[in-house]
Amino acid sequence: MQTLSTRLDHKRAANLMSLWADPAPTPLLERAYTPWTVLIKDETARMGLGAFKALGGIYAVANLCLGADAPRDVSLETIGTAAKGKTFVCASAGNHGMAVARGAKIFGAASRIHLSDTVPESFVARLEAEGATVIRSGATYEESIEAAIKDADSHGFIHLADGSWPGYTEPPRLVMEGYTVLAEEMRAVFEVSGDWPTHVFLQAGVGGMAAAIAQMIRANWAVQPMIIVVEPEAAPCLDEAVKAGRVVDVIGPVSNMGRLDCKTASMLAFEILRETADNYIQITDEEAQTAADVLEKLDVSKTTPSGAAGFAALRQMALPVSARPLIVVSEGAVT
Repeated sequence: MQTLSTRLDHKRAANLMSLWADPAPTPLLERAYTPWTVLIKDETARMGLGAFKALGGIYAVANLCLGADAPRDVSLETIGTAAKGKTFVCASAGNHGMAVARGAKIFGAASRIHLSDTVPESFVARLEAEGATVIRSGATYEESIEAAIKDADSHGFIHLADGSWPGYTEPPRLVMEGYTVLAEEMRAVFEVSGDWPTHVFLQAGVGGMAAAIAQMIRANWAVQPMIIVVEPEAAPCLDEAVKAGRVVDVIGPVSNMGRLDCKTASMLAFEILRETADNYIQITDEEAQTAADVLEKLDVSKTTPSGAAGFAALRQMALPVSARPLIVVSEGAVT
């Protein structure tokens, strides 16, 4: 029986993405952080959007423009023709909205991005520069999702969320399929070097990136590491879902890890991670900010508490000296 996790096709994602993305992978750095050498996948310059989410949102826009009956030989012109008259709507904590807006801009569609009150104003200007219509919707990310759904349903627009729930799975599945490219870039390096990581730290909001990478690791990596999912103390939605055996809502204060401050996990991400992840760790706002500061001192691209969350978890774990940990710096500093 086919599982949800087996439906992520990294080869299809890489092939289609080659139409608009620089084929060069983002850097995989090594930094000495006593007593380990830390592997760091630096996503701060991905596709000029400053975050890994560029992989998912643009790819999903292209696929949703083409539809299920897409021709075998696809070009940018083909996608552009299919995109005419389409409007994409999503809620975002910032980076997913940027990816959806850029995808709409590339292919000639329109976009409407709903932001909660907690999203920095800097994202509004960036989104508008991509041609998006920006709507402030609610006090929380969850409220902005509700507003985006109502907006799409009321006007016949295409709702493109990066989280999933019963009855809504294909758009977020496509987003996650785009993220698999990140894992495959790392696997290609390790296949050549033979220096595989022993521990992989994956920060999670609704869980799309963590699930996509974890699925690729379990399916395709020759040497299997321990996979640790990292969440804010204020929003441990995946950990609580795994404990409950189902997706649950969590309650907590606003976190400085804005892109991870999600109180409800993606159903698809939960179903993959409960089969692939080994451990779940929560970190405080202070730990995340300190981790971002330390990474900058290690000559890593400037990032946010969200982007440094994996490193924050590494700093609190008592790994053996022989460990070779891997983290993902998932976004650049929001300015």
